[in-house]
Amino acid sequence: MTMWLELIVQSVALGVALAMDAFSVSMANGLNDPNMSKKKLCTIAGTFGGFQFAMPMIGWFCVTTIKELFSKFEIFIPWIALILLVLIGGKMLMDGIRGDDPEAESSSELSGRMLFLQGVATSIDALSTGFTTADYHIFEAFVSSLIIAVVTFLICVAGVRIGKKFGVHLAGRAQIFGGVILILIGLKICFIG
Repeated sequence: MTMWLELIVQSVALGVALAMDAFSVSMANGLNDPNMSKKKLCTIAGTFGGFQFAMPMIGWFCVTTIKELFSKFEIFIPWIALILLVLIGGKMLMDGIRGDDPEAESSSELSGRMLFLQGVATSIDALSTGFTTADYHIFEAFVSSLIIAVVTFLICVAGVRIGKKFGVHLAGRAQIFGGVILILIGLKICFIG
């Protein structure tokens, strides 16, 4: 029971941290299209959630395949996770402090291609979460990825709605918050287990 509770709590925390870039971009999309339909809002949030589901599963598959082939390197997995999460979290933190928002779309018309590129750009860091779930069985990795996707979907719905009402002035704080969470998760994986 405690293992499942830990999995859920860690997955929700990962979902929140990983969704911060998507949240920022969702706010920008909402700002650029204040009359956005509910269908388009759900398409944006669903795209980001879908990518946040797929990337950890791809990462898990790669890590478990490598782990089976090279079990001698298992001891390095927490260190690799720490390095990747600190690098990704540090970049998010620095971008948030500087106020950079490279994924924001300036045009009010969001094409399917641009939404796809935003989904990839905001979820590529989720690929490294496969390192954080390397010890999970396939079902546990699936549940973790599903929780991350649902959290991302909900956060992106909120992001679009906030963007429609208030603009992008919170985007930098969201990136800072996400960066700090990723760094803390990396430290926890490496030093606590």
